[in-house]
Amino acid sequence: MDNANGTSCIQNSHSSSVIASPDANLGRHLARRLVEIGVEDVFSVPGDFNLTLLDHLIAEPRLKNVGCCNELNAGYAADGYARSRGVGACVVTFTVGGLSVINAIAGAYSENLPIICIVGGPNTNDYGTNRILHHTIGLPDFSQELRCFQTVTCYQAVINNLEDAHEQIDRAISTALIERKPVYISVSCNLPATPHPTFSRDPIPFFLSPRLSSKKGLEAAVDAAVAFLSKAVKPVMIGGPKLRVAKACDAFAELADSSGYAMAMMPSAKGLVPEKHPHFIGTYWGAVGTSYCAEIVESADAYLFAGPVFNDYSSVGYSLLIKREKALIVQPDRVVIGNGPAFGCVLMKDFLSELAKKVKKNETAYDNYRRIFVPEGTPPKPEPNEPLRVNVLFQHVQKMLSADTAVIAETGDSWFNCQKLKLPEGCGYVTNKSLTAWYPFYFESLDGKSSCCRYQFQMQYGSIGWSVGATLGYAQSEPKKRVVSFIGDGSFQVTAQDVSTMIRCDQKTIIFLINNGGYTIEVEIHDGPYNVIKNWNYTGLVDAIHNGEGNCWTQKVRTEEELIEAIATATGEKKDCLCFIEVIVHKDDTSKELLEWGSRVCSANGRPPNPQ
Repeated sequence: MDNANGTSCIQNSHSSSVIASPDANLGRHLARRLVEIGVEDVFSVPGDFNLTLLDHLIAEPRLKNVGCCNELNAGYAADGYARSRGVGACVVTFTVGGLSVINAIAGAYSENLPIICIVGGPNTNDYGTNRILHHTIGLPDFSQELRCFQTVTCYQAVINNLEDAHEQIDRAISTALIERKPVYISVSCNLPATPHPTFSRDPIPFFLSPRLSSKKGLEAAVDAAVAFLSKAVKPVMIGGPKLRVAKACDAFAELADSSGYAMAMMPSAKGLVPEKHPHFIGTYWGAVGTSYCAEIVESADAYLFAGPVFNDYSSVGYSLLIKREKALIVQPDRVVIGNGPAFGCVLMKDFLSELAKKVKKNETAYDNYRRIFVPEGTPPKPEPNEPLRVNVLFQHVQKMLSADTAVIAETGDSWFNCQKLKLPEGCGYVTNKSLTAWYPFYFESLDGKSSCCRYQFQMQYGSIGWSVGATLGYAQSEPKKRVVSFIGDGSFQVTAQDVSTMIRCDQKTIIFLINNGGYTIEVEIHDGPYNVIKNWNYTGLVDAIHNGEGNCWTQKVRTEEELIEAIATATGEKKDCLCFIEVIVHKDDTSKELLEWGSRVCSANGRPPNPQ
């Protein structure tokens, strides 16, 4: 029937309100959908193809536009936001913006992060013509950007007519949430403001059908796993990064409680379960993990890996001393025991929960760990005004951490130094209650259990510069947390501009800029003159960006005394400021773990070709 404004709409039993005709358009529908799934901030860079769309996004009172300095950082910010909220969104313009943000979207794909990447596209009248548009490579084919995104997103929607726009938007967003991957939505620049009957009511909330385990498959997998583990004398369990995407962190901790196994985490899973757990033995990262952890794991006669990712970085150049026939590998929807059998359609969360009910308690490996464990020492006390060492820096950082902090580590030596931080209660783990307050439909539809890491780094993709944008996005999503970021000077030079956005958003982050004169992680893999960078006056740069607008405080530190004073100021007098602390250290001051890891990765990279 037709309403009073002449807009045609379909009546149904849903009690959603009728939307006034001027707001019954694509732009406002997309805004309402983003809010519904928990997005309160979109990270954008304006361009002529997305300006009208941005008008309608910011017209939604529950949605804030966060303008970024470049598209790459907008994508990284959406990545950081999704790590906390479960989903993020960014808006860029056609091709020049899309191809700029795509590196960040690829990183999010590798880390299983749902990001709604929205691109303002060409006018609908230009499709199918022989016209050449600006922001393209000079060909009348407008599909270049789409083809690029097809490999790094799980769904692509090109919206150049209104008839199916509602369906395409909803399908794209729901696919991102189900697959836990980014999606691409291109919206023609002349469509966001055009009213259409399909947008005349508030959108009906998504219902995401929960994925279920095969009952018989689950029973068979659990029985086979119990038989496999019961034969072991000293089994262990190791958590991997896919615990998060499988929403199985709680189930993994429950299994640790019931089994009594020594429990370790892979480096990219740090913080997914509480490090205060009584059987937690540290990070399993082969030769560069927590002391005594690798010895216990690799000497075990059975190891349960839940959600692992074995790549050249996490395996330290493929040097882990584990054997497939001893491994029980649990992936988000599949269980493989030794060299077989394998069980499909079995969800990790269900499998771990059922296994916890049947597994026999065995604390042998943990008892062995306690026998060999020797507490770590502390760095030698520096002489007065001695140049600051990195291990002394992190000794003081450890004292800063609390339930009110979150840690972000940039690619580089910060990976290794932050792995050694002991996350206090609340810093590394949060229950699903706070998450369901943001987007309850999503978690309720998937049984309402989740845990979220308050320690973040990008190990799979390892894109230097990621942490600046990710810090912006994470801090924006967690205003009650104080984010503490560790960024190398080389990485900072890639993406430094969006410190400006942090100041504009009144964020309270503490950034430790590690100034050691180059790409230290690459030096330890393969050194050369290309790893030396031009030194910047980093505090001077941030002061210039600050320009007297907003709250920002900077400080250079060269000694332990200066560091102690700077931390006291950042956590005291300047606790409501963005604090930027430039830590000047020797170019060869690295963790011992990076030295070992670098040599092994170098060896893996340098393998000669196999004989043909």
